[in-house]
Amino acid sequence: MEITIIGAGNGGSAMAADLKIKGHHVSLLKTSSKGDLRHFTTIRSNNNTITLEEKNQSSSVQLDVVTTDISEALTPLTEVVIIFIPTTFHQDIIRRIVPFLRKKQIIMLQPGYLGTAFFLKYAHHLDLTIVEAESSPLDCRITKPGLVTVSFRNVCNPIGVYPVSNGPLVLEKLESFGYNFKLLKSVVESALHNPNLIVHTIGGIMSIPRIDYSNGEYWMYKEVFSPRVWNLVEQLDSEKMLVLEKLGFEPLSYLEACKIRNSPADSSESAKSIFDHYAQFDSIKGPLVSNSRYITEDVPQGLVLLESLGAYLGVETPICSSLITIAGSFLEIDYRLDSRSLDTLGEKYVLPLLNHTED
Repeated sequence: MEITIIGAGNGGSAMAADLKIKGHHVSLLKTSSKGDLRHFTTIRSNNNTITLEEKNQSSSVQLDVVTTDISEALTPLTEVVIIFIPTTFHQDIIRRIVPFLRKKQIIMLQPGYLGTAFFLKYAHHLDLTIVEAESSPLDCRITKPGLVTVSFRNVCNPIGVYPVSNGPLVLEKLESFGYNFKLLKSVVESALHNPNLIVHTIGGIMSIPRIDYSNGEYWMYKEVFSPRVWNLVEQLDSEKMLVLEKLGFEPLSYLEACKIRNSPADSSESAKSIFDHYAQFDSIKGPLVSNSRYITEDVPQGLVLLESLGAYLGVETPICSSLITIAGSFLEIDYRLDSRSLDTLGEKYVLPLLNHTED
């Protein structure tokens, strides 16, 4: 299958290598010239080669295309496009790639946060199928330029599909990815079950003093989620579940959604035990700076979206709103000004998703 992955960071690089190992034709597109370019330039200088390391074993693969040119990465032969960039930049990159997309392609957002609305706004004429993932199938980090280390693979990967009626087609088409995709009822479910909405935001905010003190020696998942902090997790999660229930979806908790992704279906282990095991043994180091994307992305793109949906539905979200304000106070930014909400996504494009009228 011809696959283009947009985003050459941790997740995009890992999935590009993984899908190439599985025999697909893979193009990797870097969309920004900002940040640390050593990883991308190393791949290019090594004849498009990425090394994927997992469980002390490594495989080096040569990608078919590695480029910064959209026209080179997206061709008439491209069947699936996977967008693996921070959700903060979804709108910009979607506007840029629309002229190079063709009808009937499958576009996957990793993750989504209702980014489907941007495609309805800018590419409604293309009859695309949009897939929103809850989270990346691979928990990974670039450990040195050209090398990506996978610490954990999801057992199951729930996805929402727009239009809903294309769900079976998507499952059939993506079966060769080997990620055990599971259909949800809507992209709305996948957006609100993005785990970063809960643990990145609370973990990132509550970690700020420890990050400032630790000088780079910090593991958020191992350290921050004490019983008192977990009270906050459960209260924010309750607000999310009230919004889901108001929309007519199953009010699945963060932990139960985590268990679906991270453990076999027949597991008798409690959801909290599965989370604790991941936190202690499989989680990655960091964040290492107070203004990490755990806050700068997931507060404006996730919490503000949840707050906006709550306001529209008449569901009170005091914990969510407080966290937005506290994060902004810590970092001296008003996260509601440049954010993802019903207004910024466009009610015209979001309301059909909320009202189950995608088709």
